[in-house]
Amino acid sequence: QGGSNFGRCAPSHPLGEEAAKMVAATGEMQAMQPTFAPSVKPGDIPKEYKLKRFYTGGDVARHNSSHDCWVSYFGRVYDLTPLLAQYDGPLAQPIIEAAGTDLSHWFNEATGEPKMHVDPVTGLQEVYCPWGRYIHVPPQGPESNWSTSFGTPWWEDSRYFIGRAAGRTRKVTMVNLLTKQKTTLEVPVEETVEEIRERYLVHNAHAGSYTWKRLGKVLNMEKTLEDNGMKDETEEFVRLGIDPDDHIPVIHLYFDDDLTEA
Repeated sequence: QGGSNFGRCAPSHPLGEEAAKMVAATGEMQAMQPTFAPSVKPGDIPKEYKLKRFYTGGDVARHNSSHDCWVSYFGRVYDLTPLLAQYDGPLAQPIIEAAGTDLSHWFNEATGEPKMHVDPVTGLQEVYCPWGRYIHVPPQGPESNWSTSFGTPWWEDSRYFIGRAAGRTRKVTMVNLLTKQKTTLEVPVEETVEEIRERYLVHNAHAGSYTWKRLGKVLNMEKTLEDNGMKDETEEFVRLGIDPDDHIPVIHLYFDDDLTEA
């Protein structure tokens, strides 16, 4: 049904110490390729992927296992696969079960730290873990095997940050006039047409050999769909009781070596 508001509520809450240093130095948290500890076997390291500026909820949801774990919280997307590669005990299980989802409800919106509550049995304040205690959360009482030598807790560690959650998404259909192939994608409204073409490459590896046009007009690949005059009318269609999927805008792809096109 049309677009979605995956990352719309992204508060400007305080960041963790490492992330705060990154922001102070650059003005913005920088996405980076995940790095794995030397102890992780090469065979357990997933294939490297190209980072995006924005990710849809569908993008995150596809990475939903212990060996490929993405999550989002407060409008940012994190790849926790390197974290899970180092922890295979019970504390990893709540994160594995939450893989591919948004974890904003685990954290305090004002501080970015895990939510706290008073344990009804002990009367002590502790981290609220509705799915069970997870990695880097201290135990209720003293434990001989508990160590704080891990340094920065994962929810504050900017090493896992890979990009932002889309503020809103919309659908667009690409029609290849050479092959007649039709492909519909859900894309972040913030993405440029060039970034949408990057997404489309999995459907057509030669997408760079095409000129992209809307109603006969060549699109500016460095601008968004909206800036190219393709207004997102999803919410208006919903307000009028019209199914947005019946009115998805179309982009026509012209093969550059097709001499029948001027």
